[in-house]
Amino acid sequence: MAGSKPQTLVLASASPRRIQLLQQAGIEPGRILPTDIDETPQRAEHPRSLARRLSKEKAEKALFALKSEPDAQPAFVLAADTVVAVGRRILPKAETIDDAVYCLQLLSGRSHRVYSGVCLATPSGKLRQRLVETRLRFRRLSREDIDRYVASGEWRGKAGAYAVQGLAGSFVVKLVGSYTSVVGLPLYETVALLSGEGFDTRAGWPATGLS
Repeated sequence: MAGSKPQTLVLASASPRRIQLLQQAGIEPGRILPTDIDETPQRAEHPRSLARRLSKEKAEKALFALKSEPDAQPAFVLAADTVVAVGRRILPKAETIDDAVYCLQLLSGRSHRVYSGVCLATPSGKLRQRLVETRLRFRRLSREDIDRYVASGEWRGKAGAYAVQGLAGSFVVKLVGSYTSVVGLPLYETVALLSGEGFDTRAGWPATGLS
């Protein structure tokens, strides 16, 4: 895109997984601007509605913070949130061993869904959203499986108390939908959102094969 203005992508998350997934797609965030919001579900809120709402609130808060800066420049702001649910029951982002054991016992031998909300704020301030639903089934977990996984520490801070890209990948019997969404960011939908709003998602691709 010769002659065009440089485009800046601000990621409203400090998640290493989301950063790595964007980098996997050849997209390097120009800035990391994590947001701190209350992620408590509202009364009777459906898991998919929670994922949409939280991703939107994160994008709006990051956009407000950017506009409040004295030297604010137009930018694309990307936010996401992942919710793990069994039926309508929303599982926590595990912070304690009790959280982790509760989630893993609930997921053992059962199907569950992962909802990822993605929200993009454009330089003009327009908000675009996508919601991605992925279905998974875990094998039945023994008490030793759970104890050993909890001892690994991989569950800490993860929705549903597991990281599918790690040891818990061996728990998955079936996955229907987006693997990258379960990791933390649905790449296809994210790239489509960015491309649809004029962001050059291929600007960072290597071009060493061109003469």
